[in-house]
Amino acid sequence: MKTQSESSLLSGFRSQRGERVLEVDGTLTTQPVLEHVGISTWPGRLTLTDHALYFEAVKVVTFDKPKSYELAEDAKQIVKPELTGPWGSRLFDKAVMYKSTTLAEPVIIEFPELAGHSRRDYWLAIISEVLYVHRFVRKFDISGVDKEEIILKASLGILRLQAIEELAFPASNRYESLLLFNLCDKLPGGDVILETLASTISSRSSAHANQPGMSIGMRSMSAFAVLSNLGMVSPGNNSERLFVGEIVVGEMSSLQKAVTESMNNYKKVELAQATVDGVKVDGLDTNLVVMKELLSPVSDVWRFLVSLALWDEPLKSFVFCLLSSSIIIRY
Repeated sequence: MKTQSESSLLSGFRSQRGERVLEVDGTLTTQPVLEHVGISTWPGRLTLTDHALYFEAVKVVTFDKPKSYELAEDAKQIVKPELTGPWGSRLFDKAVMYKSTTLAEPVIIEFPELAGHSRRDYWLAIISEVLYVHRFVRKFDISGVDKEEIILKASLGILRLQAIEELAFPASNRYESLLLFNLCDKLPGGDVILETLASTISSRSSAHANQPGMSIGMRSMSAFAVLSNLGMVSPGNNSERLFVGEIVVGEMSSLQKAVTESMNNYKKVELAQATVDGVKVDGLDTNLVVMKELLSPVSDVWRFLVSLALWDEPLKSFVFCLLSSSIIIRY
């Protein structure tokens, strides 16, 4: 899907499973990508496919052999935001940590930028989307054409997010709202949505097995129904009903009911979190706020001493001088 050039080594890695390239970063010197493993740090190129994450360290004139970080297989992967800084300090909130049972120690991938952490948030969202879609496939034992269709839906969500990023829309920082499996992970009751989606896929597969002649119609209608229920396309005139198996097109399906209920619950959670989000700070700002609070007693004492020296309140200044003089004379 991406047109950037890639090394023959990475091409060989991908061809074994027919992986599709979804995103590439680190090709520009103005936007480097850094990999931290232990105390070592290497710049390089980061490539995301629909099955794995690849990092190629920069050599003198080319790239090193790609390191593969699996997203499709079950290796107890953990992907989350991470803080980085010089000499192992935790100051800058601009990195993603990848951890799995196949690695001896976690890998931290940093996306340096002057202000904010939008690059990190974008990569965290799309990496998580690939990880979540494969967890969904494994959990509900989806295989064959249905598995490919689900993975393609997640890939199309990432491509849609890329298009919005290129247009620089103001709301593009809400990455999870554009990615189906990220959204289900964030929404209250998102697991119910995924269970309902898996049930819909299973029912469709059963109907397809019983009536092979309905293959094209069933799959195209199911794709349209899922997109309609998630608000991606307009469902059209509700007065026109069409029966497809056990689904009545034009009525609210079980998937749409689950999505609607989950979205309503999410709105309540957002209202409850509004106050917390209003005062939330990240990364270096958090450390500054903590230090300021710890030093507040010292600041109060300093302001009090300055007030005494300026004789803002003569009585207090006189008492302070009297006590200080008596202590000095006595000792």
